[in-house]
Amino acid sequence: MRLIASILLALAAASASAQSFAPTKTVAIVSPNPPGGAVDIQARVLAQALQQLWGKPVIVEYKPGAGTAVGMDYTAKSDPDGHTLCVVVTPLVILPALRQLPYDTLRDLAPVMLTGTSPIMIAGSPELGAANLREVIALAKKNPGKLSYGSPGSGSSMHLAGELIKQEAGIDMLHVPFKGNAQAYPELMAGRIDLLLDPIYSILRFIQQGKAKAIAVTSRSRSPAAPEVPAVAETIPGFEVLSISGIVVAGRTPPDIVKLLNADLRKTLAQPDVRKRLTDSGIDITGSTPEEFGAFIRTEIERWTRVAKAANIKLD
Repeated sequence: MRLIASILLALAAASASAQSFAPTKTVAIVSPNPPGGAVDIQARVLAQALQQLWGKPVIVEYKPGAGTAVGMDYTAKSDPDGHTLCVVVTPLVILPALRQLPYDTLRDLAPVMLTGTSPIMIAGSPELGAANLREVIALAKKNPGKLSYGSPGSGSSMHLAGELIKQEAGIDMLHVPFKGNAQAYPELMAGRIDLLLDPIYSILRFIQQGKAKAIAVTSRSRSPAAPEVPAVAETIPGFEVLSISGIVVAGRTPPDIVKLLNADLRKTLAQPDVRKRLTDSGIDITGSTPEEFGAFIRTEIERWTRVAKAANIKLD
């Protein structure tokens, strides 16, 4: 009986091992953004958790530039063996709508998991003569082209969200792009721009300090982080724009490896400490299958292509 029990235990262990990716060398998690910020935090949290799971070194490799396209291009051209993962954010689905890329998003990158989302908040300057989105729309219709909204940069999800609101509400506002949100906040608080769109985890503290007004959040429903702030969808039915984060690998990676990576990411995201560190950085953890993430990518690229074309937005 003891021999049979030992055999069964060995078979169970082998079966469990077969359900996990087994790295044969150091694994790299590519961050397409510089150190610091939510993308870097996610990369480091996942690297630490996956290293513990696999018992092999997992490092974070920084490949910033070109609005995250450098990191995604690096990943697309990496060996398709599951040893190079990339943390991707919203430019994954926006950049193909705006300019030519050195890689094909749908062909050269294989989706592993949509790990999380984060709503965008629309904030108003303290002097803005509107307290909610309905009043902003009325003000913009009364003063076409005079109301301004800032974003962390042309082609960002915040920029495109602003353009989509303009299209859906039938209003004209001036877009003022900044090189990151650090430059934008003083302009908003001084009233030199009327509105600013930025992730909720970045902007909320300024609202709580009374330095800006909360106008709306772009998630389909209100955010638990600010339940008193209406969703855009309460004024423009069906509206939803989320900042996203996910994991991709090289496009030719075998599907069985992609599935194992997805399963291992599910294990890591189920860990309470991992969940807390990611949610504290502003990520609402979702998790998805590779197929679900792939369908999401295709749908979003189509949507932002329509928005960019209607707004005549192109990046050089």
